[in-house]
Amino acid sequence: MDDGPLPEGDAKVTAVRSMFDTIAPRYDMVNRIMTFRLDVRWRRRTVGDLALTPGSLVADLACGTGDLCLDLAEAGHRPIGFDLSMGMLQAARTPAPLVHADILRLPLPDAVLDGATCGYALRNVVDLGGFFRELARVIRPGGRIGLLDVGQPPSRLVRAGYNVYFGKVVPFIGGLLSDRAAYRYLPRSVAYLPPAGEMQSMLAIAGFSDVEHTQLTNGLSQLLTATRA
Repeated sequence: MDDGPLPEGDAKVTAVRSMFDTIAPRYDMVNRIMTFRLDVRWRRRTVGDLALTPGSLVADLACGTGDLCLDLAEAGHRPIGFDLSMGMLQAARTPAPLVHADILRLPLPDAVLDGATCGYALRNVVDLGGFFRELARVIRPGGRIGLLDVGQPPSRLVRAGYNVYFGKVVPFIGGLLSDRAAYRYLPRSVAYLPPAGEMQSMLAIAGFSDVEHTQLTNGLSQLLTATRA
């Protein structure tokens, strides 16, 4: 992806799928380096905040190489992963069942899941409201969701350093270790994310209650949790 306007609609779907196919082989390694392994802590927090009983059937949506599936299994759950990128699924390291699918149109019956997670993919979804409605369709009443994505630190000083790191250092490291164009796009893609309050309202409208927003590590990441009403 170049530095022009961010893609929308079908062009965004095509661009995102192609980008993740390209960076899949080194995706996990680059993540660990760029986040100083904080991504591991944030995913485990996401699974913990689901607060589901062991044995729960939990879908990880936009599962990538399966990191959250591994964390879900470690917590005693039954994970199943869905992703639009075949390259990511082929690079997956999890024994969980994996499905090549658009998370806006999941091949699942209504109210079949006890929970769902989604890590760092909200900004790549074309229709966020539609995604929240699809979550409400496939999760049983009382089921839980944990949606993890990049944040915007509230501290002006931390935010300034974060913007420099995310906007300059991340593309440089990504270019050295993987695909430069992809890691130029990823910091820019934060612009797709609505404010936290707006996402909380969207989840409530879609059919979720107890919607909570948590800033992780001084706002470097954000976590949305909710219960299917």
